[in-house]
Amino acid sequence: MSSLYTRSKEFTRNRKSQSDSPPASPSPTAKTLRHERLSRLESGGSNPTSSDSYSDRASARARREAREARLASLTSRVEEDTNRDYKKLYESALTENQKLKTKLQEAQLELADIKSKLEKMAQQKQEKSSDRSSVLEMEKRERRALERKMSEMEEEMKVLTELKSDNQRLKDENGALIRVISKLSK
Repeated sequence: MSSLYTRSKEFTRNRKSQSDSPPASPSPTAKTLRHERLSRLESGGSNPTSSDSYSDRASARARREAREARLASLTSRVEEDTNRDYKKLYESALTENQKLKTKLQEAQLELADIKSKLEKMAQQKQEKSSDRSSVLEMEKRERRALERKMSEMEEEMKVLTELKSDNQRLKDENGALIRVISKLSK
């Protein structure tokens, strides 16, 4: 049942839409009106309706000229707006460039200052390193001198121990000789 109902509903809708649509070919009255207009235009100014067509043409020309004037004013406004926009863009670009130039100059000054500070620090470092190198050289010399002195003292110590042993031997021999002499003198 429901399928029948929906079909009948669609059918009535389709019929209504077909009846609402305009006819495929123009009606005979529309055709005659067109022919009358064409004949009036072709006939020229011989009948009184031609003055109406002349006024229609004049009003159409006036409307066209008014439309052209409006379009011209609109294009001039658009050109003025674009010119103004370009001026604004140019001015904003100039101000932005000035700001960037000042920032660049400040950055260059800061860079130069930092470079001078780095050079000073590098010189100080070189001076310190040269001082350190000279101190290191002096320390090396002193160390070599001390090592020489130590080796000399070690040699002297060896000589001293030899001398002590010789001295002890001589004392012992001297004591033995004194005993021998004392025995011989008795």
